[in-house]
Amino acid sequence: MARDFPRSRRVAEQLQRELAEILRTELDDPRLRLVTVTEVQLTRDLESAKVYFTVLDPEAHALQAMTILNRAAGFIRSQLGPRMRLRLVPQLSFVYDTSVARGAWLSSLIDEAVSQSATPADDGHGD
Repeated sequence: MARDFPRSRRVAEQLQRELAEILRTELDDPRLRLVTVTEVQLTRDLESAKVYFTVLDPEAHALQAMTILNRAAGFIRSQLGPRMRLRLVPQLSFVYDTSVARGAWLSSLIDEAVSQSATPADDGHGD
């Protein structure tokens, strides 16, 4: 059974809040204005973190935003240092979170299936 690590979870939640604030206030790149941090996963030793994010227009901006964020990871870490009470600020790697886009796609498929089942089907009997 997997153990729950409350400290790493608390640190990940605080990292998520601080990263969202840093992206909003410290990074002056208009391509990152539509980025939302969705989750932070920390290793147990708190040395590295995967930061999952999403963007409003994934087709146009996801890869570009991921490249910019990974290039700016050092600067972002330097901004996290004074904000977090940690001996070591984790190494950051940014990953595009496909779950939001996939959820929207699945929702549209369900809506389409429901609308098709609501229309009367031709049963082939000519009355």
